[in-house]
Amino acid sequence: MPWLTAEEALNRLGTKPQTLYANVSRGRIRAKPDPSDPRRSLYYTADVTRLAERHAGRRKIEIVAAEAIQWGDPVLPSAVSTVVNGHLYYRGIDAAKLSEYATLEETAALLWNNGTPINIATCGSEASIPSMAAAFSALAARVPQDLPSLGRSLPALRAEAQDIMTTIASALAPGASDLPLHLRLAKSWRRPEASDAVRRALVLLADHELNASAFAARVTASAGATLSASVLSGLATLTGPLHGGAWEAVATLSETASRIGAKQAIRRILAQGSRLPAFGHPLYPDGDIRAEALLAHITPAEIFLEIQVAGEAMIGERVNIDFALTAMAERFELPQDAPLVIFALARSCGWLAHAMEQVESGRLIRPRARYTGPSIETSGA
Repeated sequence: MPWLTAEEALNRLGTKPQTLYANVSRGRIRAKPDPSDPRRSLYYTADVTRLAERHAGRRKIEIVAAEAIQWGDPVLPSAVSTVVNGHLYYRGIDAAKLSEYATLEETAALLWNNGTPINIATCGSEASIPSMAAAFSALAARVPQDLPSLGRSLPALRAEAQDIMTTIASALAPGASDLPLHLRLAKSWRRPEASDAVRRALVLLADHELNASAFAARVTASAGATLSASVLSGLATLTGPLHGGAWEAVATLSETASRIGAKQAIRRILAQGSRLPAFGHPLYPDGDIRAEALLAHITPAEIFLEIQVAGEAMIGERVNIDFALTAMAERFELPQDAPLVIFALARSCGWLAHAMEQVESGRLIRPRARYTGPSIETSGA
């Protein structure tokens, strides 16, 4: 038969689901929605067979390493979070279910494997509105003052992580310390009606295993740098358009769709050979569970609903968390950079969890490069 189910494909490949999804994202295995269940996918038999035969032979270690670092199997062991069968788990707890009731403070306690609740205060000199620039400045000011992370006990690191979150919250969620972060954030934007949606988004975005920013934070921590330096590394990486900055492409798409219609706006992007932003995710072939959990509790503006329907029909991929976060910000008329502020505040908890875990491992992350430059001159003949 020309198409295989996920179970059949995995049996032939002898790999984990993440590897199958990675091969689909790289274009090595063609996939399509299952007509009997659109939430599941079918995989082209010939592609699966070709890869299975290739994997049967022994591959060189540098090829394995190169593939692993690009949407392959996790390159580092971690107990912080994982994605399994389309669900995100924080230390074994389903993140979507957690978002139904938990706060970011409670989620931080879970991610840090801390038995006591996390209390995130604010510094004396706090900003009047959330400011990414203030977050960068405050973290940078801490780096030369804080102690290196190596050689310190986990309780000491957790205490410092809580203090770092206080620094971040003072910039990104200014307000009264007796309020949880989602209420502070909604109040600072003068949108108290958005507080529950903000709470859900913060929990859903707190961590996402070894994404680019978490990896950057771990590399920094592995060198023994301060925890504040690790968070600063994560924050810098997050701003990239292929990571936390993806919301800008979604906002641009909604503006274009408002002028010329959703279908025409999508056609224009595809005609340029570009990928439609905020649709699909390699780890969620059947749909980003985070987007589903957030959108279930908000009613997006009509133009976002039109984009979602048209996009899912035209490219066969469901919307992801970038779409949901931008739709939420638009629904509550939040400031333009609200998606990035929410993302940064939430993910800081995850970066600290990864940094502390990396420090505990005592290992330096130092990959080798496979040289592809000009021929190297050697002396002698």
